[in-house]
Amino acid sequence: MTETPSAYDAGRNADVVVVGAGASGLSAAAALKKKGIDVLVLEEDARIGGTWARRYDRLHLHTVRGFSGLAHYGIPRRFPAYLSRDQFVEYLAEYADHFGLHVVTGSAVANVSRDAATQEWNITTATGVVWRSPAMVIATGQYRIPTEPSWPGVEEYRGRLSHSSSYSNAAPYAGMRVLVVGAGNSGAEIATDIAENGGTMVALSIRTPPPIVPRDPFGMPIQRTGIIFSFFPSWIGDRVGRLTSRLVLGDLTAYKIPRPKWGPFSAKRVPLIDVGFVSAVKRGLVQIRPALSRLTATGAVYSDGVEEPYDAVIAATGFSTGLRGLLGVDGVLDGAGEPIAASGADTAEKGLYFIGFTHSLRGHLFEASLASKRLARNVAVYLGRVKDS
Repeated sequence: MTETPSAYDAGRNADVVVVGAGASGLSAAAALKKKGIDVLVLEEDARIGGTWARRYDRLHLHTVRGFSGLAHYGIPRRFPAYLSRDQFVEYLAEYADHFGLHVVTGSAVANVSRDAATQEWNITTATGVVWRSPAMVIATGQYRIPTEPSWPGVEEYRGRLSHSSSYSNAAPYAGMRVLVVGAGNSGAEIATDIAENGGTMVALSIRTPPPIVPRDPFGMPIQRTGIIFSFFPSWIGDRVGRLTSRLVLGDLTAYKIPRPKWGPFSAKRVPLIDVGFVSAVKRGLVQIRPALSRLTATGAVYSDGVEEPYDAVIAATGFSTGLRGLLGVDGVLDGAGEPIAASGADTAEKGLYFIGFTHSLRGHLFEASLASKRLARNVAVYLGRVKDS
């Protein structure tokens, strides 16, 4: 059930508090509840799936329905193979209702710390409400804080400058010359969307060329390939990926797309999954440009010294977790501000767990389902509900 903060007394205790009611947080809560553990979920948005609902209109899952369901309740077969943004939001709400999860919306968490006297976790919201629990799960996601551009000339630029996180659709960019900076999945899809829906000229600036793979090579979802080859040495997966891309997509250097600088399996990074971008490039709708060097008042200068005018620049420059500002404990995050411990595993701080921060070629949702079951087992042991086997 979804409830507002007023539905609970301030400071109410639960066995576990989960911070974040996205896919990973809901999956963790359901798995914990299946173990008979009292769990409360805090969500900063006004509704479940709010973060997903704000993403761009064109968005569809890149992972297939059968491998994208959360723990103990897969995506119903009435949904298509690749769910749209709105369909996935619908599934998340249905998932929470199915398990009767206690989700308190409108509860942005400002700080998490351990009480030295009781050893309980204090979870303080932005409104000053403090929740307490012996165990807690951070499920705020890898894409919480947009990485704002810091290019030289950014303050001088007089055009429309925005981050990809604020992009909804191409309508505001009709009739414009648009530069998208960053060749990740969001950047490629946004560039394609604008190019196909009214942009006068659209270019994608690439600093570090990614591997590009078709979503369904030879009729098989690329996610399934990722799952299979996750059990092989990384160089085998990288080599198969390169061969598949060449056979299906062709030689992309002929269209000024540089050869990739890394392999997805060896780098453990998600490649650019093609759902129309390559076709847009081949048709001349999206132009490829080198790394952005700086902005001017009216446009961009690239690393090769060439300058072009642009009405709008969209920074698809990624996100950070924002965990450093959230956690009042040390020794659980790496240099990049991401959890050191594996998703769902015990951490250096007893009773603290993370989920949803895995970089995987098997699919974020696939990993969330597996990790939530692992997390539930570990939390049950920690709380003394079962013996450690």
